[in-house]
Amino acid sequence: MLSDEDKERVRQATDIVQLVGETVELRQRGREFWGCCPFHHEKTPSFKVDPATGLWHCFGACSEGGDVFKYVMKRENLSFPDSIRYLADRAGIELSEDKSASRGPRKNRLIEALTLADDYYHTMLMRGRGDGPAAARAYLAGRGFGSDVCRRWHLGYAPGRGSLVSYLRGKGYSPKELIAANLAVERSGRLADWFYDRAMFPIHDEQGRTIAFGGRILRPANNAPKYLNTRDTTVFNKGKHLFAYDRAKETMAATGTAIVCEGYTDVIAMHEAGFTNAVAALGTAFRIDHIRLMERQRVSRIICMFDGDEAGQRAAERAVQFIDKTSASMVCVVLPNGQDPMEFLSSHDAPAMQAQLDAAVPLMDFVFTKRLAGYDLSAPGRRVKALDEMAQLLAPLKNSVLLDEYATQLADALGMDVAETKRVIREKPVKESEPEARERRREGAARTTAPSMAPVAAAPYLGDEDDYAPVPDDYVPADAYEGGGAPVAASPSNGGPFSVSRMLSGDERMQVAVERELLSMLAAMPDEVRPYADRLADVMWADGRHEGMAWAMLATPEGTAPADVVAAATAVEPDAPQILSSGRVVSSPGMDAREKVAFLVDSVELYSCKRRVREIKARLRQAGDSGSAGGEDAEALFEQATALQKRINALTKKLSAVVEQ
Repeated sequence: MLSDEDKERVRQATDIVQLVGETVELRQRGREFWGCCPFHHEKTPSFKVDPATGLWHCFGACSEGGDVFKYVMKRENLSFPDSIRYLADRAGIELSEDKSASRGPRKNRLIEALTLADDYYHTMLMRGRGDGPAAARAYLAGRGFGSDVCRRWHLGYAPGRGSLVSYLRGKGYSPKELIAANLAVERSGRLADWFYDRAMFPIHDEQGRTIAFGGRILRPANNAPKYLNTRDTTVFNKGKHLFAYDRAKETMAATGTAIVCEGYTDVIAMHEAGFTNAVAALGTAFRIDHIRLMERQRVSRIICMFDGDEAGQRAAERAVQFIDKTSASMVCVVLPNGQDPMEFLSSHDAPAMQAQLDAAVPLMDFVFTKRLAGYDLSAPGRRVKALDEMAQLLAPLKNSVLLDEYATQLADALGMDVAETKRVIREKPVKESEPEARERRREGAARTTAPSMAPVAAAPYLGDEDDYAPVPDDYVPADAYEGGGAPVAASPSNGGPFSVSRMLSGDERMQVAVERELLSMLAAMPDEVRPYADRLADVMWADGRHEGMAWAMLATPEGTAPADVVAAATAVEPDAPQILSSGRVVSSPGMDAREKVAFLVDSVELYSCKRRVREIKARLRQAGDSGSAGGEDAEALFEQATALQKRINALTKKLSAVVEQ
């Protein structure tokens, strides 16, 4: 389970300017950095990063803001706990959940061993002597991968015979660590290399760290698979990683398109030809987790480049089940003459490949055409059989809104009744694909036979998932009052929309806005606001969460760094980073810091006084309606209202003078 200490260690280890600067061109303006918002298209920079507070905010169309965790959640499409894990991996921090859940070697040790193995394999390919390295170089050269390509992709050669084990043991790695990384396996009481006499393709995580390998056999051997991949480990899961994702993700985000190939060499050939948004699954069927990984780059189009053979057809059919589980359109390309991308690019240029990509057809259309072409539909009985088999294909979509469209398409192709076609599809059980079934059986057997070696699931991280959800509708940010915009929620009476901001009085709306500006100032310049603590104690806050944040920040010692002040506010209000990041007055010109603070405190007090007067009037009116008006209580209320009105007049005059300057 992730702890508050984990979160704080990760926050302190993350440089928000460096993090944002990886994908956004930032320019410094005073204490802040500005650039174009990465979450919507714009030409004029409206995206602010404040390194002192560790907060960011967009003053443009999306109005998003928050801390480093919210930024990663937004950029990578992650949950809050996963954003902590992402940044922890990035900073090389071992989290408490890793220590408690893992009974084996530490993750960082495995990654270090895998990185050394990567360098070892690459050195053996580039400098090794003998038949093995020569055969690997010849194989790669035959695919059009010369020495430059081998260097760029850090390709390698695994000699086997215990050479890697000997090398890594000399570097201080234990047998347990080598087995946990699946670099070695124990055979007959001895430790042996997992990869033997193979051309090696290193597999990286999204941060570019080596986490696994794929090895292609060079010489036929009895019962040896053509491709051998690293088994699932604590740092690698073939169902959740994609080959070359670390290289492809930026182009995916820039183009909104991902290209999914079937093999390592296909991906490398595509990248070398300029199609740098290509990836491949890793020795397993294409899965929903792979789609989720690509969706983190906000892809709107997934191009599946399946081979034209029977295996490619099966891969396309398995991918159909995900059509309704992603907002991205899934299309398919089958290259002519049964070629794979590498073969096609060996005899065609990049524009020819682009023409093939441009001609991609919807995935379901491709599957329908290929599958139906294999049926003899001349007799009704054969069409019924075709319907039965095609219904199995569509069974995963039986509860999808897309069923009507595909059932109608199938019924038309087979000359069947649409309603009957839907009935058959809905009655079909969803069949687990054979690759997934094999893996499930294997995982089940591992849990049954060796429970002590099975990874321990992390305990659920309660509370913080919702902490970083969008700001709830009962909070109205200042942007809702500018230009007529307002957050919208569903009406409980009729399900229709209503504007939350319209539910508040003008004074309440304005006070919420000013409170937010004051809190942002308090986060950025806490010591400038501290002298006003007594006045703020008398304020009637429009949002109770703002009051809690204010006192949490004011309770920090003098001289506390802004980032730690933000952390104090976040401890009492999880939405604090988003609220504190959105202040405009902090960076606005025209007044120095002390003048801005005084102006905001006066403004908060003004609207607080107005709301108090309104409340007193309501109490007096209520008392009058009930026939209990008068007496000492009424006089006291009138005196309060009179004093408040005098204060309102004084503050209004003071603020008007500032505005007119």
